[in-house]
Amino acid sequence: MTLFAGKTALVTGGSRGIGRAICLELAAGGATVLVNYQRSGEAAAAVVAEIAAHGGEASALQADVSDEAQVAQLFKQARALAGGLDILVNNAGMTRDNVIMMMKPTDFDDVLATNLRSCWLCCKAAARLMMRKRSGSIVNITSVVGIAGNGGQTNYAASKAGIIGLTKSLAKELAVRGVRVNALAPGFVDTDMTASLSPEHKQSALAAIPLGRLGAPEDIANAVAFLASDQAAYITGQTLVVDGGMVM
Repeated sequence: MTLFAGKTALVTGGSRGIGRAICLELAAGGATVLVNYQRSGEAAAAVVAEIAAHGGEASALQADVSDEAQVAQLFKQARALAGGLDILVNNAGMTRDNVIMMMKPTDFDDVLATNLRSCWLCCKAAARLMMRKRSGSIVNITSVVGIAGNGGQTNYAASKAGIIGLTKSLAKELAVRGVRVNALAPGFVDTDMTASLSPEHKQSALAAIPLGRLGAPEDIANAVAFLASDQAAYITGQTLVVDGGMVM
């Protein structure tokens, strides 16, 4: 498949879970993939090795994407390795859940920095490159929690709702230069982030999903590939919900 032949994609938080699946899917479509990670160097190397084993091209790039200087260095490395950037997927994220009366200000700040600030910084850096080429696609990973809210996640919900607003505003700014910006909102996906939840919590979530199963990382990756591709050439400023019908 050559959907992304000749294109370069940068995926933040690309070493595990949804990020890993996105990297593999874009590589399968022919993209050269830059796998960003913060701490999981071995996992990122494993993703690169898996892509190479299937004949693809990939590199692992370390950076804390909530840090402006490190983002600048990340995109400098991306330019040096690939000469430019065609696709950016902002997937880096974290949770630090608690009811608001027990949530520390640092828990709010850290989640906003990792989820929302990082998205803004990477969008800004990518926009410079894509505007020059008058082409490009940015896909920001938000969450159904940013649409519907969730008790115990005021910080996470605020960060993910912010990504939706950022996406819509940036889509309006960049459309004139041929750059598309969309968001994708996963529902309950079977990843390391959800593995620690109690069986009761998982059963409650399943009961709210009309399709009757948790999402797989590949479900999200397939939708990201569509939004990033020329098949979605007339789609911008949208939020695609991939949740098995949970919040409809």
